[in-house]
Amino acid sequence: MLADERQKYIMELLNKKGAVTTEELAEALNVSASTIRNDLNALAEKKLLKKKYGGAVQMENNPFNFMNFHYREQIFLKEKEAIANKALEYIHDGQSIMLDASTTCLTLAQKLGQFNRLTVITNGIYTLLALKEMPNITVIITGGIATKGSGSIEGLLGEELLQHVNVDVAFFSGQGFHLDYGLTDFNLYEVELKKHMGKRAKRIIGLFDSSKLDQNSTGSFLKAEDVSLLITDSNADPDIIKKYRSNNIEVEIC
Repeated sequence: MLADERQKYIMELLNKKGAVTTEELAEALNVSASTIRNDLNALAEKKLLKKKYGGAVQMENNPFNFMNFHYREQIFLKEKEAIANKALEYIHDGQSIMLDASTTCLTLAQKLGQFNRLTVITNGIYTLLALKEMPNITVIITGGIATKGSGSIEGLLGEELLQHVNVDVAFFSGQGFHLDYGLTDFNLYEVELKKHMGKRAKRIIGLFDSSKLDQNSTGSFLKAEDVSLLITDSNADPDIIKKYRSNNIEVEIC
């Protein structure tokens, strides 16, 4: 298991329990205590937890839990870069594209300055901020409620706006991609908006790092078969990729 995966697990468990011990983490993750201590040190340096003798506790009044945008932005950086670079191959000048509020789509948004003319529809506040000064990008943000922590616009106030746009390709990520549950995310309000976003696109591309494959979360916003292409990283389990392809899911490994 990669360090990012271990640290995500640690933060998820800490978010549920409030405190964790080095011993329980080492046993759960099947690694040495020294490896766990290194992970706890790394998370403590980012001010995501507070180390205690024999383990760690949540930071007091700490907004950085595993659902927080800024925390998610710091994990699987290399994988997100690789996925975003591959996604660029499916974008062309003059297109209208859609990006959700995920950190992977933000990574993609930061690379769009190379295009001469694009229209981007998004529900991502940080995506908007990344794009608004790019001279050749027209940005449309969905209406709705700006939520704390997630960096997204949520709710169905943006549904009417979406009825007036047509999108060449939409890029979505989330907390999980699963053949049975489809594309899933933890925030039900954002899930409802993403359902409507997906209806406006001619083509849908899923951007999921390997830690999210065969995983699911609270709510589904698209079926697996709605995705024209799934882009993931080279750490993906070959058996999972084989299963997806045998079920007619086109997969690109980067």
